[in-house]
Amino acid sequence: MSEEKIANPKEKLPFAKNEVYRLMKDNLDNDKMIKEQVKVEMNRFLYSILKNVCQKLNEYPYTTVDYEMFKECIYPYTNIRKINQERERILMHLDAIKADCDALAMDVEKSLRLKDDGKSESIADFSANGSQ
Repeated sequence: MSEEKIANPKEKLPFAKNEVYRLMKDNLDNDKMIKEQVKVEMNRFLYSILKNVCQKLNEYPYTTVDYEMFKECIYPYTNIRKINQERERILMHLDAIKADCDALAMDVEKSLRLKDDGKSESIADFSANGSQ
């Protein structure tokens, strides 16, 4: 079967296909054309998000779902830009920490080197059996 025939014409999608299409058209540039496969997959994608949010809501021990619980469950979807910015900030900070650790390691290595008649540098041997 070809990729264009992803959805069986009789297949029941979770949401009204025309409504999903209308919302997509409202949020895309006027010159964009939407292929049938994209309409179907957007419908399925929206349903998968709904299922994920409901699974999170089910983790609460309460029988009533309130707005605060809902807000907490949709946070990853509504604040993805902020989450990615925070991730980038943390990665940059970790890179800076790594650079500091590398610099400190080089300083420690330099401070443990002993001059051996001025020709070469060697690391001091502080073990109990080390030669002196």
